[in-house]
Amino acid sequence: MTTLAQLRRYALALPEVEEGTHFGMVAFSVRGKGFVSVTKDGHVQVHLPPDETEAAVGGHPTGERLVRAGRPIGFRVPLADVDAKELNALVRAAWFSRAPKRLAAALAAAEAAADEPGGELPAGIGRPATRALLGAGLTTLDDVARHTKAELLALHGVGPKAVRVLSEALEQRGRSLRE
Repeated sequence: MTTLAQLRRYALALPEVEEGTHFGMVAFSVRGKGFVSVTKDGHVQVHLPPDETEAAVGGHPTGERLVRAGRPIGFRVPLADVDAKELNALVRAAWFSRAPKRLAAALAAAEAAADEPGGELPAGIGRPATRALLGAGLTTLDDVARHTKAELLALHGVGPKAVRVLSEALEQRGRSLRE
């Protein structure tokens, strides 16, 4: 069972996402385009392209197509019926389908760079933390130093170990995280 708090964490970890409401529902958007919302009765609604909608419908027996003006626009499923990994994948797919092409390409490039050795970020933080930092535009230790521990921990994929390793790397350079 997945919770609204988990959905919120996944959605807000993506670049330029804002939380708001849409017709009384909790909703998340990227540059003004909604990509996921949660109804009052606990259904998560994700805007997906037709092929991904069909895959989601096929993979979730309690899910259904989300249709507007007779046209499929996404997928709807009870939040409690989606596990955390599936929800994360749906949220990411919805974000990529609604984000501006340049922003989506920048995140994809950052994620690809996280898999390549030789960047300035310490390898000891792990690949998920590296992807999260690069996706947030933090490519150097100087970029990281401009943020607080709490801000870094709020990024999906950055945990206490990654923050400790980053703090140690900054300390070796005579720097520290912002207070």
